[in-house]
Amino acid sequence: MNDWIESFSFSIAGAALLLSVIGLWFTAVIPGIDRWSKRFFMSYFIIFMLCCLSSIVESVSQHFIVSGAVFYFLMLLESLLLSLPLPMLTVFLLHCCGENTRKSKLLYTVLGVWAVYFIVSASSAFVDGFFYLTPENQFNRGPLYPLFLLPVITIQVLNLAGTIKRRKQLSCKAFSAFLVAILPIMIALIAHLFIDVFPLIDISHVCSALALYSLILSDQIEQDRLRQNEIVRQKQEIAMQQQRIAHERASVMVLQMRPHFIYNTLMSIHSLCRLDPMKAQQVTMDFTNYLRKNFNAVANDSTIPFSTELEHTRAYLAVEQAQYDDMLVVDYDMPFINFRLPPLTLQPIVENAVKHGMDPYSGALRISIRTRHTDSGAEVVVEDNGRGFAPADDSTRGIALENIRQRLELMCDGRLDIIPKDGKGTVVTVTIPKDKGTHLLS
Repeated sequence: MNDWIESFSFSIAGAALLLSVIGLWFTAVIPGIDRWSKRFFMSYFIIFMLCCLSSIVESVSQHFIVSGAVFYFLMLLESLLLSLPLPMLTVFLLHCCGENTRKSKLLYTVLGVWAVYFIVSASSAFVDGFFYLTPENQFNRGPLYPLFLLPVITIQVLNLAGTIKRRKQLSCKAFSAFLVAILPIMIALIAHLFIDVFPLIDISHVCSALALYSLILSDQIEQDRLRQNEIVRQKQEIAMQQQRIAHERASVMVLQMRPHFIYNTLMSIHSLCRLDPMKAQQVTMDFTNYLRKNFNAVANDSTIPFSTELEHTRAYLAVEQAQYDDMLVVDYDMPFINFRLPPLTLQPIVENAVKHGMDPYSGALRISIRTRHTDSGAEVVVEDNGRGFAPADDSTRGIALENIRQRLELMCDGRLDIIPKDGKGTVVTVTIPKDKGTHLLS
């Protein structure tokens, strides 16, 4: 029976040693923990580790011939080391409650009781009434042995009372951790007043260490969660700010429409009123529709159906074709239009193609507008046979297309690709991802 108890005690001490090493390592490498808490828990786990080592050495020494003085010293060292975490719990409790340890009556009381325990432990070497050792180094309790335990029990009672008194200042998690750290040790010590339960005391200290260890881990997880939430919030704010900037740029694009385009359109309408009144009416309606679509786009800060953007583009092209006649040819190939995209996406691309591709000396400008449904989503392709695209040659055009690219990324994770053709002309592709379900229509 004694061999079984010794083996059990040795196993508990080994498990507690492993736990203290893990706790020490985790405290040393954990990011985000404040400096005070790091120092406290490193000290706590070092003391707990030394206590476990002394317990293991004591258990091993029972199987070898050692002097009674050495064995007594090992027992006294283990008892003192086991008592050190108790006032440390008091210090940590006051720290969690934000109290000044230098002015705490609770801490001074606990330290006073611990000093009494130290004196009793030291005097037990000279008083046989506390405990004694047999020639085989077997431990035996004396009639005064309860006095040896009363100070440490008193410390835990004070810690328990202090925790309950400050429960409103502690979080539920911290309050539960302190109860788990205090109650098992206190119960084991009270039971040890009547019977020898050394393994139970070791287990209670393991539970106490686990409670503090879980407090470290949960606090770190909570800090990481709050940190991640803050990062997500900041990213959302940045995205919203970028979206507002992109929307403001779109508004500026509308408000800064090319003056010569408006002037030429009005002059064309003026001439048509005399030469072809019916066509003048149609161009006036197309131009009015174009202006209305432009200003509606400014007021819209979400994606719109492609059909709406297509109407805007057709109105613009109708005005341009009235001016250029056969010099501007537009082909449409749109078998798929059931998707959404940011406003002012297709129309500015087509406008850029007309503005920079038109060359009276190179024949008619042909623009092809195509859509297709792919496995990854929807694509809009605008291809022209104009002079080609060189962003460095025209900053205005580059800014306009960059604005479209930013709004595509921010509003629907879309993409804008610009590829110059080998001969002449440009191919501009707008990609709307399929996984953005709110941007695809059923």
